[in-house]
Order: sequence, then structure tokens, then C-alpha cells
Amino acid sequence: MDLTLFHTHDGVKNEPPRRRRASPPLVIRAAGRYHASPMKTSLTRIRHTMLASILLTLSSVVSALADPPPACWSAEALAAKPGEERAIRLTSPVEPTGDAPAATTPVPRDAPRGVVRRVRLPDGDRRIALTFDLCESAREIAGYDGRIVDLLRAEGVRATFFAGGHWMRTHGERAAQLLADPLFEVGQHGWSHRNLAVLGGDDLRREIDAATVEAARVRSELLARPCMAGVAIAPLKSFRYPFGDCDDAAQTAVRDAGLTAIQWDVAPGDPAPGIGARAIARTIVNDVRPGSIVVLHANGRGRRTAEALAIAIPELRARGYAFATIRELLAAGEPEIETRCFVSRPGDTLRYRRAR
Repeated sequence: MDLTLFHTHDGVKNEPPRRRRASPPLVIRAAGRYHASPMKTSLTRIRHTMLASILLTLSSVVSALADPPPACWSAEALAAKPGEERAIRLTSPVEPTGDAPAATTPVPRDAPRGVVRRVRLPDGDRRIALTFDLCESAREIAGYDGRIVDLLRAEGVRATFFAGGHWMRTHGERAAQLLADPLFEVGQHGWSHRNLAVLGGDDLRREIDAATVEAARVRSELLARPCMAGVAIAPLKSFRYPFGDCDDAAQTAVRDAGLTAIQWDVAPGDPAPGIGARAIARTIVNDVRPGSIVVLHANGRGRRTAEALAIAIPELRARGYAFATIRELLAAGEPEIETRCFVSRPGDTLRYRRAR
């Protein structure tokens, strides 16, 4: 889900530049109050910035020492590549191939209707789910922010990626690497990031089915490699609505496809222009609670996401949090179901329908 529009305000006037005010340090909230010593603000900010820089510098090296995916790739092949996070415009769209799935396993008709925003966990279970959208529209090749994946691997952080079918087609090897890694789960994000709330009929079904077919192709080809002998990879069963928007028809189509719709309860807004790593990290650390689902981006739209995670992950662990995939979180507790789709409050996705 690309939240850029949500965080971009129309009609902003050109004003004379203002003096920048110092940002507060990251660890600032306790029992709903902010606590910061002015004398320690600069030192705290420097310490967090240095820590993030060091962690990102070392993550590629350390990730090679962690438990790797099956030996289909060298450490060098798995590592981030400079410039890989940048998007490329296409003159014509990449069209889906293959037929719609011959058969699906629909969610039982008595299953809760709606979307999962978080999970209520048993007392003492302080796991959260970091999730990353890999959005890609029909006329672009979006990026792949390998710095994020390197950091997650180096830190042993379990996470879930929601990949568009178009993105999986143009990033086949990266998609396979994520699928093969036991640290990660992969869900689908539609074919080309079209808003399902403004689609209907064949267009709506095609946006879902084309991504399902592409994911099945990548998975099948991966499992056919000799290096994957004896390795099992579950089919993709979770879905995230592009733009975080849906209507009744979209919910029915996703449910009938046998997919569980996953939203979030923490949205740091990492694609927003000008947002800094410390602001993203502060939102994550201060807004999560056990069972939270955090939405972030790994397709190059979150320009400071890797730096933010290098700050947030150590602080989250210091507060007793651990990390789980969506599948693990759902298996551990009771999902909180919302019948409407929204980013932070009901009605805030209507702008995406007007924009599209």
C-alpha cells in the first residue's frame, strides 16, 4: 500500500523558510506523557543516528552469518545492491500471463467478514508483526530496498512482505529469495496496485487472480530448483488491499479467493516526503502494543525506512517486544476484525477513490 497521497496535502502555500526546531529524542513516552531532558536531547539524537548508521553498515556482513535461506544464493547475491531501490518508468505495462486459478480454497462462509487490524494475544506474549508492502503499478518497475532485508536478516527479525504480482514478475529472483527465507512470510498485494474499491466484475477478479497466478509461478519454479530439495513453502494466503481501501465487493472477492485480508493498526507513513528516520521510528516504538501490525514499505518508497528500523528494532527489544510473521501472529491469538478499510480512521481512504 502506497501512503504517499495520504501524507501529501493539497494547496500548500509557498512560505518563507522557517528556522528548524530540534526534534525530541526517540525514547520519550511513558504512561502517555513525554519525558525528555533538554540537556540530553542533542546527545540522544546523535547516539540514535550513529547507532542506525552502524547497524546499517554492518547488516550486510552480519546477515551472511545468520541462518540463511536455502543455499540457492551466495551472500553477495542476497545482499542489497546500490540503486536497486529506485523505480524505473515503463512505456507499456507488463501484462499478467496464465489462467486464473482452477480451484481455490475459499474461507468458510461463517468466517468473520472484514479485515484484520491487529491480534489479541495471551497475557505475556509481546510479539508484533512488521509488514512491508512491495507495491508496483502497471507502468513502472518499482524498487527493492535490500538494506531493509539485510537488516532484518542480520537482526533475526521475522517479518511479512506483501508483494504485488507485477512486482513479483519484474523482481522474480528477489521474490524467490523472500519466499525461500524461513525468516519471512510473503502475502499478495494485487496485481498492479489498483484500488479494488473502484473496480468491479472481471477487473476486480483479475487484479486478485493475476497476482495469485504469478505468486504460484514464482513458488513453483523456486521449488523445482535442486537447491530447494526437501524444503516446503506454503502458498500465499494473506492479502493486503492496495491503498488500504476496500468496499463490500472487494471484501467478497478476496474472501472467495481464499485469502485473509490484513490491514494494520500502526502506520508510520514512511513514504511521506520529508519524513525522517527518527520520526518513523518514534511512531513505531510509541504506538505498538502486543499484537500490533505495522505497515511499512520495502519498494523504495520508504526512503528512510531502513534507518528507522535500525533505531526502532533495538528499542522495541529493550521494551520486551519480539517479532512474528502474520501467520504466526494469527495462530497465537484472536484477530481483531474491522468491517471497513481505513489507514488511521474510517473514511480516510476515500481520497484514493477520487484520485484514481
